[in-house]
Amino acid sequence: MEMIFYDFEVFKYDWVVVLKNTEDKSTIVIYNNSNKLKQFYEAHKNNIWCGFNSRHYDQYILKAILCDMDPYEVSQFIVEKKQPGWKYSKLFMRIPFNNFDIMTDRYRGLKELEGFMGSNIKETSVPFDIDRPLTEQEIQEVIEYCNHDVEQTMEVFLNRIEEFESHMGLIKMFKLPLSYIGKTKAQITAAILEAKKIDRNDEFDIQFPDTLRIEKYKHVLEWYKKPENRDYEKSLTTQIAGVEHVFAWGGLHGAIPNYQGEGIFLSIDVASYYPALMIEYGFLSRNVPNPDKYTQMRNERLKLKAEKNPMQQPLKIVLNSTYGAMKDKYNQLYDPRQANNVCVAGQLLLLDLIEKLEGTCELIQSNTDGLIVKVNRRRHINRVKSICAEWEKRTRMILEFEEFSRIYQKDVNNYILVRSDGSYKSKGAYVKKLNNLDYDLPIVNKAIVNYFIHGIEPEVTIYNCNQLKEFQKIVKISNKYLYGLHGDKKLNEKVLRVFASRRRSDPGVYKVKDENGKYRIEKIANTPERCFIENGDISNMEIPRKLDRKWYIETAWKRIKEFLGETE
Repeated sequence: MEMIFYDFEVFKYDWVVVLKNTEDKSTIVIYNNSNKLKQFYEAHKNNIWCGFNSRHYDQYILKAILCDMDPYEVSQFIVEKKQPGWKYSKLFMRIPFNNFDIMTDRYRGLKELEGFMGSNIKETSVPFDIDRPLTEQEIQEVIEYCNHDVEQTMEVFLNRIEEFESHMGLIKMFKLPLSYIGKTKAQITAAILEAKKIDRNDEFDIQFPDTLRIEKYKHVLEWYKKPENRDYEKSLTTQIAGVEHVFAWGGLHGAIPNYQGEGIFLSIDVASYYPALMIEYGFLSRNVPNPDKYTQMRNERLKLKAEKNPMQQPLKIVLNSTYGAMKDKYNQLYDPRQANNVCVAGQLLLLDLIEKLEGTCELIQSNTDGLIVKVNRRRHINRVKSICAEWEKRTRMILEFEEFSRIYQKDVNNYILVRSDGSYKSKGAYVKKLNNLDYDLPIVNKAIVNYFIHGIEPEVTIYNCNQLKEFQKIVKISNKYLYGLHGDKKLNEKVLRVFASRRRSDPGVYKVKDENGKYRIEKIANTPERCFIENGDISNMEIPRKLDRKWYIETAWKRIKEFLGETE
């Protein structure tokens, strides 16, 4: 499929766009030439255009130029005034455009992802607020910078190709127009379900499942029934099965802190919990005219999943996107009462299961859609599963079981579960499995996992590694701050690749904030006291002698001790 990858750079008197065609591998650079851009658009308007943050920015710059508007004004409208681009002109809506935005997380910009990949993250030296036409030299620098960002967007795309494939899967399966490639999964889901937004005033009219059988922990149920607690800021903290739990309006959380153990551990998860609650208890958004359609999609997905048919994936997206869309006031599925019903029912039914299992096994953690329990004897597994089977039959939910032999748990959101064959499942910033687009302090993560799973001291892991990229710490200076400092040197970049340094002359990294006309300097969190910055391409870079491996060892041990609850 022919795709156009593109990126705009906009200044007061100049604009540049770089366009790369995947079909013929060509690169087109257009500088201040609206006619050339119009011709290119006409020749490629039926193709898919792909950018980074293009849903919110680049597509509106393109449309502004096509409409003979000033792209700088539109850019200022979006960036400085923080207005959505579509609000600038109704004409934008009339321009057909198949735009796919590869940015999936608004908190992570392109430069940050480039940093994780080990790429060059140096900023252009040409300031974007320059108040004059660019010189020839500046234009060339901006073109090179823009070209680099398009190439990196293509790299990010390849690392996130499943995002694109899932979008295309939805469009093909439900015979939607290609223009839907520019919509979010939640927006596509609303369209598939033919939802029409209805304003209601019953957000906290909670309905409880008629299958609930809570006896011991009735005070939790009563808490949800009290009108004074129907506030998103309120929560209930209470002991359940010997473990402190928090019940609120966003999910259930409870775990034995700093727990380590060996034995027989069962992970008990409710399969497709939220979609199942919507179907079985009528908690689907009331904006959907035909709820049976959602049920049919669930049944078809289960059939395809059993057949290992990849066509189950688009259906999974629709089923799983619905709950989030019910909480989004800009989505046609918006129905906060039903979303609350799903969330509360999910917590209470899980509490019901915990209550029934209590005394048969030890509760290790509870989290939104599942539990982890420990059984003392293998023969006790059948008893646990028998209780679970009764709960399944009564509640019409389906449970999935997985066995583990070891657990290392800092809290409900940070743990490692180890299977008998040595493979593991992990969650949390310190121990999660990293990838090309999430590669921060990888050597520390590896050292911690190696320590817990294989008993390897962090010193061994860290001294045996000779790839500089493994030691990178990527930091981002948010827009709340004016700029960064390396010692007293002002930095041009807002994203930095930082390494711990042995050199006494190397300073730390800081950020500067304007507080009512006074500058406040803050150390950037979780960075070494002494460090060096390398924002160029480090893919094949050797480790310099000045790298301070001891800082990474100390960081690994500090985090291990946090897991074990041995912090001072």
